[in-house]
Amino acid sequence: MAKAISLDEYFKLSIPLLDVRTPLEFAQGHVPGAINLPIFSNEERVQVGTTYKQQSREAAILLGFDLTGPKWSGFIREALEAAPDKRVAVHCWRGGMRSGAMAWALGLYGFEVYTIVGGYKSYRRWALAKFEEPWKLVVLGGMTGSGKTKILKELQSGGEQVIDLEALAQHQGSSFGTMNKLVQPTQEQFENDFAFKLHRLDPDKSIWVEDESLTIGKRIIPGPFWKTMRHAKVINLLVPNTCRVESLVEEYGPLDPGFLIECTERVKKRLGPEQTKHAIEAIKAGRMADFIRLLLVYYDKNYRRGIEKRHPEQVYPLESDGSIKETASQVKAFWKTISATNLV
Repeated sequence: MAKAISLDEYFKLSIPLLDVRTPLEFAQGHVPGAINLPIFSNEERVQVGTTYKQQSREAAILLGFDLTGPKWSGFIREALEAAPDKRVAVHCWRGGMRSGAMAWALGLYGFEVYTIVGGYKSYRRWALAKFEEPWKLVVLGGMTGSGKTKILKELQSGGEQVIDLEALAQHQGSSFGTMNKLVQPTQEQFENDFAFKLHRLDPDKSIWVEDESLTIGKRIIPGPFWKTMRHAKVINLLVPNTCRVESLVEEYGPLDPGFLIECTERVKKRLGPEQTKHAIEAIKAGRMADFIRLLLVYYDKNYRRGIEKRHPEQVYPLESDGSIKETASQVKAFWKTISATNLV
């Protein structure tokens, strides 16, 4: 017989999680690490739902069994692949008939089955509540090309707690942020992954994040977390322009010129027609350093506007020569100094 457990109880178990919702529901958003084992296809779920509304609950259940009858041996085989030791957790949208049916079938076969009370809906509530918590954030700022993302990775390698928002959003933040290859998750999945990352961190210790706009590509940082970021202290890296241009040329130079031109045209209103024209000419001529310098006029102005909206006493400038490892060490030591002076 299946045992109903809370989400917090599930997190303490090291067992696979089977999400029996449709592929469409799963793609929209799921618990990180969950395995989709859909009882119904997208079309079948619509059929069952329509029958439920137009006829009755009983008619919908009978239709559900008609549709899934030949599938049950396949479900069991897939569950065995996911959990050879026959210990699994199962959920559907809100812990109803779909997860109940799967739990019954797997239990009959000899699985030790746990069902999540409230289903996926409970995970969404839990995830959104995570962003309300009083996280101890430290924001790493600096103009485009300052190496913030690389420095955060170096800090993480050194044992610091880091949330890489751009990695979660699969976007590097600028108009060129997809890098012509990245595909962003849905907003729901971004939030799900984000909350799960937070869950694995120690709330009593500092967490480093990069200074970001409210939106990263088409994904939006959850409001409560964004508010915490805006009130957190910022270590603002001051990196020479030559270093920034060199770093950006190395990063964006290999990208397809057509992609760069398309992205540049998208910011034409903000960049200005003349600057846009010169930037595109530089791309076509392979003068990547000139292209980057033209873009930085816009991006630097935008960043200054954002940093000026913060309380001056919350911003701590730190000069850097652009080297990643040395700057990471500098940043870490600088933060310890700020903490030691009881400014945190």
